[in-house]
Amino acid sequence: MSEFVARFPVEVYWEDTDAGGIVYHSNYLKYMERARSDLMRKLNVSQAAALTDPNGYLFVAASVTIRYRRAAKLDDRLTVVTRVTALRRASIVFEQNVMRGDELITEGEVRVGCVSRSTMSPAAMPDELYERIRALLDAAAAESES
Repeated sequence: MSEFVARFPVEVYWEDTDAGGIVYHSNYLKYMERARSDLMRKLNVSQAAALTDPNGYLFVAASVTIRYRRAAKLDDRLTVVTRVTALRRASIVFEQNVMRGDELITEGEVRVGCVSRSTMSPAAMPDELYERIRALLDAAAAESES
């Protein structure tokens, strides 16, 4: 869909690992969540404000596919590489890969849905946010074509 790529650095700490010094499998999902949250922050989306606005909206994970390719270890420096592969009015699909340098550690696809905070039912994201994301993707695509 786009050439837009966001990169989020992660350092592996003791708390991230099992007794063998290997990153525990569920922590990759935490790394991906942090990367998506960081991207939303860069888009000026305040998730904290959405929690207190009864007429607001929230993004919730609707589906996750993950494949573990290699093991990350204590003290590794990783990067979560995030691409938007689909943008719809009520959902966004992210491709998220965890890398150690050029080495693919974990690959994932996460679909988040937009829901009304008051009803927790699917809802279209605000037009202003949708257009902001669309503009970011379009600008990245235009830049990659030039």
